[in-house]
Amino acid sequence: MTEVEDPVATLVRLLKTNMRVINDNGSLANIHVSREWCDRELLKSHDGQVTVGLHQPSPVKPLNLDHSLSQRILNFKVDGWVVDKTQVNGNRLRSKLREEILRIIREKRVKPNETVYDFYGLGTSGPHDAYHAASSSPLVPSSANWAELTNTDYEKTWSSDDVRFSKSTSEGGKKPQILFKLKLESSKYDPHENNVKRIVLSFEGYGSSPYGSGCRIWVWNHIASAWQNTQFGLGSGDETIIITLTSSLTNYIEMDSSGVGYVYLLAETYYASDGVSAAEIYCDYAKCVLTVEGLTHVKFGSYNDADETSVKPFLWHTEFSVVGWMFENVQAT
Repeated sequence: MTEVEDPVATLVRLLKTNMRVINDNGSLANIHVSREWCDRELLKSHDGQVTVGLHQPSPVKPLNLDHSLSQRILNFKVDGWVVDKTQVNGNRLRSKLREEILRIIREKRVKPNETVYDFYGLGTSGPHDAYHAASSSPLVPSSANWAELTNTDYEKTWSSDDVRFSKSTSEGGKKPQILFKLKLESSKYDPHENNVKRIVLSFEGYGSSPYGSGCRIWVWNHIASAWQNTQFGLGSGDETIIITLTSSLTNYIEMDSSGVGYVYLLAETYYASDGVSAAEIYCDYAKCVLTVEGLTHVKFGSYNDADETSVKPFLWHTEFSVVGWMFENVQAT
């Protein structure tokens, strides 16, 4: 049975995975998103901090006469914190952070419990990894035959832009393969494997070989130690192939000893090389969309600046009230 995720953890992940604040020098600001409270020591090594908590009473509203259907109305407090630093105007950076928080809540208002994991902006430093190989059968994730993509290769998978990473082989009977290892955001309060209610894996690309066009994808079941839920496309150009999982989800989220979960996606050509002409797989974009049980809607209540000028350096602070909803259908016993 899927467990309800702590709504604070959901909102923290929403802000963390979508935060894009650009410094005046063009670099990406290092914004730490967490539960409360502000950490002045942390601000020494980060450009800013965003904290999330539940402050005001959060009522439960019945939606039918027998109270089986109800709505939780959650009153969050979200705070943005910035300090002045060398070559950093705290007030200006706080304004950018304020607008970014407003943007995220507005854009994700009907899907706050949905997280997209892809390779945008990533390279060999992770947190997600991608590998290539050639084999006559699907290699397991732990195989020593995998070789990681280079930073240049990773860039080709960042977005759906017709710039593709490709892997080929001319060995007879072998197929080129690409392995995607996606690291899920996890929380010590709510491990993902218990809260997930849907996983959607997508691969955009195609395959070619002397025997015909096409490619197929699988997801790794770490309990069965097998690739499962195969889907395929037989086109000679980019097409998006999708695997949707809604049951036995813990079988597809492999947790390590530290409590971090991983999902593995494998793509390969539909046909092998004939030993003369190459088989080649092309990847334009790949992603995993994960939906958790719980928070389903968010909106802004109000916001205001609440700077602390009694300390040095000044603590530029904006506080937001955010309202969320959760809907539950619980029968009386």
